[in-house]
Amino acid sequence: MILCECGEIIKDRTFKDYIKTSANPSTCTIGHQKCGFIFDFFDGKKPKKYSSRTELKCLAVCFAKKNKLEQNNIGKFLVEVDRLKSSGTLSDYDILLGAYIKLNEVQFV
Repeated sequence: MILCECGEIIKDRTFKDYIKTSANPSTCTIGHQKCGFIFDFFDGKKPKKYSSRTELKCLAVCFAKKNKLEQNNIGKFLVEVDRLKSSGTLSDYDILLGAYIKLNEVQFV
């Protein structure tokens, strides 16, 4: 799963492209077909999107559906997303992933 800078969670609908990186002038990577954003995974430049609370909640619901969270866990997931958003220092990707990990830790304890 990849969270694009346009705010969409990408699982497919990508295209192959070659970009210049610190290791090679022609490194294979992917881009998002909808917005055209090209990802640079090699140099560690992950997309850093910082959405409003409302936009983030919409992304969180999409994330929950794609990861097939049970209905009773979606509320817990959204509360954890809100808690992490309150810290104000994390990107959307870090918030969604952190909330998902926290939810799974709580279930297995």
